[in-house]
Amino acid sequence: MTTSPLAQLAEQTDELLATIAAFESLDALRDAEPFVVGKRSILSTLQKSLGALEPEARRDAGAQLQGARRTVETALEARRHELARAARAQALEADRLDLGDVVVGAVSVPIGVGHSSLVASTQRQLEDVFVAMGFTVSDGPEVESDWYNFEALNIPPAHPARGLWDTFYVELGEPETVVLRTHTSPTQIHLMENAVATNALPVHSVMPGRCYRRDTPDARHLATFHQIEGLVVDRGITFADLAGVIETFTRAYFGPDVESRLRPAYFPFTEPSAEFEVTCTICRGEGCRTCSNTGWIELGGCGMLDPAVLEAVGIDGDEWSGFAFGFGIDRCAQMRHQIADMRALIENDVRFLRQFS
Repeated sequence: MTTSPLAQLAEQTDELLATIAAFESLDALRDAEPFVVGKRSILSTLQKSLGALEPEARRDAGAQLQGARRTVETALEARRHELARAARAQALEADRLDLGDVVVGAVSVPIGVGHSSLVASTQRQLEDVFVAMGFTVSDGPEVESDWYNFEALNIPPAHPARGLWDTFYVELGEPETVVLRTHTSPTQIHLMENAVATNALPVHSVMPGRCYRRDTPDARHLATFHQIEGLVVDRGITFADLAGVIETFTRAYFGPDVESRLRPAYFPFTEPSAEFEVTCTICRGEGCRTCSNTGWIELGGCGMLDPAVLEAVGIDGDEWSGFAFGFGIDRCAQMRHQIADMRALIENDVRFLRQFS
């Protein structure tokens, strides 16, 4: 009786699996692969020997051999992945830099861990206040078309109100058609357009972001500054709702001892409009250089949405009404932390920055 060429297949398979498990590197695995599953392997030799068997026996032996080959190939691929992960981890460890200290000459100088800027942390705090009041947080582009930055907000070309915004124009498209946004109000237009297109009214959202104006930096102004805009569009909204939101925000953010007041003002995109002021936290209402000796600091403007703005985005002003407000994040940081001069926020004086770590 002829001995089957697969008589020792189980032992041979175990030997191959043990060989695979012993590989310690990808190079070793690649070098040995032809002898494990390739043309030089015992599996290929056994495959060639099956031709001497009877057809019935050849079919059964072939099925056994293919099962063994699948087992070996699966183990080989698993080991390949293990070695690749180990090689990757080793490479990352070798490339890792310890930035805890910098050696200057023979002296080891510790490096401190960085932290968010005062403006960034103030923005997050403001967002938290408004989210707690039921607002969502939205974002918009910093480079805007003239239409979004001015015209949709009821400020057409040659309108006198454009003098209120000293604008940086971008050399893109037709002259004076693309701007660095002068306020975060354009995001209101994007938001209302999207709400109309997706049937997502009402809207209750705040929109923080960076703005740009050709202002001369002083104790209360910067050329690049940050605003947070608020927008509510709903049924039955009145000026009393706006005043309530402003008052709730003031007490939640600044504390119960800081008061707010609304003074009549003019903005092209709201009617009626008001300036939003809070007690100067530097002098506590006594009068100082920061508040121009008035005892009050203007944070921003607010008012009921002008019907022309609602019409520009396709909202029916007979059914919907709303209000908007916007104020400076930098100004809030200045008042919250009693910073006499806003220019300290951009001077990178480490003595100042370390106070807010």
